[in-house]
Amino acid sequence: MAVDTARGGGTASAPPGGTAGPSGTKGGAPPSGHGGCACADCPHGVREGRRRALAEFRRRRDELAAGVGVPAALAHSPGASRQWVSDELTQAARTVAEHTRAEAAFRLNGLWRRTAVAVWGAVALLLAGQITTAVLGPGWTAGRTAGLAAALVCAAALTAAALLHRSHGGVPAPVTGEDGRLSTSRTVAAAWVLLASYSVLVVAVGAALAPGADASVRLLAGLDPGRGAGLLTVLALCCAVAVTVRRTVALRVRAQRLQKVRADRPRAADLLTDDGGRGSFTDVQYVAVCSVAAVLAAVGAARRPGELPDLPWGLVLLVAISALTYLAGKYSEGGRPVILSVVRSREPGDLDAPIRTGDDIEIRGSGLVPPGAEAPDRLARTTVRIGAVHVHVPLVPVAGGFASPADTVLTVPVPVDVEPGRVEVQVITAAGAETNRYSIDVLD
Repeated sequence: MAVDTARGGGTASAPPGGTAGPSGTKGGAPPSGHGGCACADCPHGVREGRRRALAEFRRRRDELAAGVGVPAALAHSPGASRQWVSDELTQAARTVAEHTRAEAAFRLNGLWRRTAVAVWGAVALLLAGQITTAVLGPGWTAGRTAGLAAALVCAAALTAAALLHRSHGGVPAPVTGEDGRLSTSRTVAAAWVLLASYSVLVVAVGAALAPGADASVRLLAGLDPGRGAGLLTVLALCCAVAVTVRRTVALRVRAQRLQKVRADRPRAADLLTDDGGRGSFTDVQYVAVCSVAAVLAAVGAARRPGELPDLPWGLVLLVAISALTYLAGKYSEGGRPVILSVVRSREPGDLDAPIRTGDDIEIRGSGLVPPGAEAPDRLARTTVRIGAVHVHVPLVPVAGGFASPADTVLTVPVPVDVEPGRVEVQVITAAGAETNRYSIDVLD
C-alpha cells in the first residue's frame, strides 16, 4: 500500500501482492537492507506484503490521529476533516484486508501438506515405539502388527481427507466451523471418534491375523460393549455436544442473539479462545478434561490391544460435567447488541443544546462491535440508521487504535436529510445484527 503523507495526500491501493516501487520491480521490492521479497506468487512475498501494508496503515493512522496530513481546506470543519480521515483509513484498511486474505489463502493451501506430514509422523513414532518395546520385551507380536496396520489405515484415511479438502486446510476442514474457526466441540468429538475407530481396527486386524477360529472369536469378544462402556458413553456424549452446539449457535445467530464474524483462517488457538481471541474458561476446561481422559484411554488401548479401552465411571462422570459446563457456556455467551442511551456530542467550548441536524451524537450501549470485528475494515462496516437515513460510522483514530467505533460507544453525525422531529436510532453491527430502536428528538 502506497500512502501519500503530504498535506492533502490520498491513499492509493495496491494489489495484494505488494506495491509498485520506484524501480518498477514486481512487488515493489525495497532497496537492499529494507526487507525481503514482496512477490505475489510466493508465500514469503505474500506475508511480507501484508506486513508492509499493516505497518504502513498503522503509521498512517497514528499520523492522522495527530492531525498530520489533513488537507488545510478541511481543517476549519471538524466534521468534514473527520469524514475525510475516515475515508482515507477505510480505503487503507481494505488494502490491508486484501493482503490478509491473500496470506490466509496461501496458508490454507499449504496447511493440508503439513497436517498430512504430521499424521504420518505420528505413525512413524508409533512404529519406533513398537520396535523399541519389541527389542526390550518379548519381541514382535501379532498385537503390534495389528496396531501398526490400524494406524496405517487411519493415516491413509486422514491423508485422503486432507487431499480432498486441501483448499480448506486439509485434516482440520471437518472440524472447522462455518465462521472459519476451529470448533472446540467438533475437534473433541473427532478425537474420540478417531480413538474408537483405531481401537476397533486393531481388534479387527488382530482377528484377521489370528491363527485359528477360536482365537479370532476370542479377539472379537473384545468388542463387547460391556468392556468399553465408558469409552462408548464418552463418545456418544461428545458427539451429542458437537451436534447440539452447532444447532444452538446457528439458531442464536439467526435470532440475532449471537454475533459471528468470519475469521480469515483457522488457528490452533481457536480451541481455547473465544471469537475475540481471549481465553475461554469453558473451552479450556472441556479440552483439558477430555485430553486427560483420551490419554488414559490410549494407554489402556496400548496395554490391552485386543479389546476396547475402558474408562472408569468416575472419569466418565467428570467428562459429563465438563461437557455440560461447555454446553451451558455456549447457551449463555453473546447476546443481542443494545443501545442504552443517545446524547449530543459536545466539543470543548460548545454550549449545551438540543440535538440538531449536523450535530454529532454519541450512542452508548453494549455489543456494538462484535468479537472478531476489531479489524479496521470490519469496523468501517458499522452503520447507524437515523430515521430513514443510513449513516456509516466514521473511523476516529487515536494513537494505537480507534476511539470510535467501540464496543460501548459510537459517534456519528446527524445528516441534514433527517427530518426534524422524533426519530428512531438503530445500530447495525459489522456482523449484521440490529440493536433495539432508540427514539431521540431532532430540532430544526
